[in-house]
Amino acid sequence: MTTLTIETEDPEIIKAVKALLRGFEVTYTEDSDSPYAPEFVEKIRRSEQQIKEGKTVKFESGSNLWDLASQ
Repeated sequence: MTTLTIETEDPEIIKAVKALLRGFEVTYTEDSDSPYAPEFVEKIRRSEQQIKEGKTVKFESGSNLWDLASQ
């Protein structure tokens, strides 16, 4: 037995590969587990959205980092 790992999140590629495997009558298992905790992934996605919305704070050199927490 040979194991192939296909790394993509493009749904069209996944669909095409599955169709190809079915066409060749090859059995396969699907494992879409992420190595990251779902809570962590959600925090990153929220942060990316906040950046897009401009909800950021600029750190100026020489300023106190702890003062940013109150903003």
